[in-house]
Amino acid sequence: MATKHEQILAYIETLAVGEKISVRRIAKDLQVSEGTAYRAIKEAETKRLVSTIERVGTIRIERKKKENIERLTYAEIVNIVDGQVLGGRAGLHKSLNKFVIGAMQLEDMMRYTEAGNLLIVGNRYKAHEYALRAGAAVLVTGGFEAADQVKKLADEFELPVISTSYDTFTVATMINRAIYDQLIKKEILLIEDILIPLEVTAHLNLKEPISRYHGLNEETTHGGFPVVDHTNKLVGIITSRDVIGHSAKELVEKVMTKDPITVSMQTSVAAAGHRMIWEGIDLLPVADDHGKLKGVISRQDVLKAIQTAQRQPQQGETIDDIIKSQLHQQISDKLILEFRVTPQMTNAYGSISHAAYTMILTEAASAILKTKNRKDSVLENASIYFLKPVQLDALVLVRPQILDISRKSAKVDVEVSLENEIVGKAMLTFQLLDR
Repeated sequence: MATKHEQILAYIETLAVGEKISVRRIAKDLQVSEGTAYRAIKEAETKRLVSTIERVGTIRIERKKKENIERLTYAEIVNIVDGQVLGGRAGLHKSLNKFVIGAMQLEDMMRYTEAGNLLIVGNRYKAHEYALRAGAAVLVTGGFEAADQVKKLADEFELPVISTSYDTFTVATMINRAIYDQLIKKEILLIEDILIPLEVTAHLNLKEPISRYHGLNEETTHGGFPVVDHTNKLVGIITSRDVIGHSAKELVEKVMTKDPITVSMQTSVAAAGHRMIWEGIDLLPVADDHGKLKGVISRQDVLKAIQTAQRQPQQGETIDDIIKSQLHQQISDKLILEFRVTPQMTNAYGSISHAAYTMILTEAASAILKTKNRKDSVLENASIYFLKPVQLDALVLVRPQILDISRKSAKVDVEVSLENEIVGKAMLTFQLLDR
């Protein structure tokens, strides 16, 4: 039976997009405490089922598919620009496909403004009205108000008119930054993207006999299975090591490993892969915040996802991407990489930051491992020494060297030099993945 928390989330999903909800209403309709209702609404906000806006309240929004994650809703725009909704609140749940800056003649402005757009403009009241009639929402900059006629049209067409105290340039920069952040999120693989759902996941009940494990083992050839109780709550995991020497009639709960390591739907695939390597496990159960089993992922699932993932068009670059793009290989018998320190890599003192320095060393070590056909590796430990600061615009040479390599691990020494003088050293240990 579903918990009250799960019942509330299921109830919120049944609400019409655009409908306003409140803690008090949820508590009354489902006969739960206001504290329980509040916690469930906050989780719904994390899952992007609802959006809470100051002075407006919480409204049901459409859950975005990952391919459309960069399309912001008008409700999100309000929060990004610290805005105030002047009219058209019923349309806050809608998504915009682009924004138009109204820094041109009215006729030209309207030529670029279409349905689903957001017109960013100052106190040009005719432009407000024309945009609404064209099917676009309006963001009024500079803290200006909108005419009463415009507010009525906004309510009639269910298109928001939002006011913000920021200027047009600042607002455009803020929205661009939000879209850019969403593009970076779009590229990151999460467990929910590769999950084998519970409906098709082979699992055992703790009251079943070990003979049931043997049956599933023969049927699927998998060596381990999650164990659940009568409510589908994850209580353990059972593997071939657990059943050795036990009778087929014994119950699963007697031999299973209790309190197994789990991940959530929002855990990144990379983080899950690292965890599996460090813990030496091949199967990870996926559970929600209440311990209910949602499915499983295997080490093979993780490797396949990482190896086949490709950068989609119009993706945002992270700082790591920028740093990697600065690394260039010199033409030489030995692997020597060079990079130039850019402003993004520096700290407050104008020298290379610890994070950027670590990333460069790790990338250099990974590059030399690839020359040995070991393309899949995970950094396990690093001892890094800053001998001298490396300043902005400095052209630095990085020389990685493999000290020891086996089937499962490798040790790499990395030397960093500037103008023939050593400025840094590092010793890095990697776990090597089976391909």
